[in-house]
Amino acid sequence: MNTAWRREGDDLLLQIHAQPGAKQSAFAGLHGDALKVRLAAPAQDGRANDELRRFLADAFAVSLAAVVLLSGESARRKRLRIIGAQVLPAALPAAGVL
Repeated sequence: MNTAWRREGDDLLLQIHAQPGAKQSAFAGLHGDALKVRLAAPAQDGRANDELRRFLADAFAVSLAAVVLLSGESARRKRLRIIGAQVLPAALPAAGVL
């Protein structure tokens, strides 16, 4: 069973392991039971969280408002909800997630 993400109605719930300070934002496979995401932003003043939300909104083809940080604001481990996610990013199978 996949615990990195699951459907809840039209929404998608994600377990994320964030790695700030990367050269570019990208999916990077799995980290335990979480989806690892490298972020092109430092872990300062919420910049990594902002970049994570922007990256996921773009990847799942939803608005920025549809990406909600549920927990883990100051931690690497985060839970997010993608409201109305209809598209799974093509990079997920390449990252070994699907």
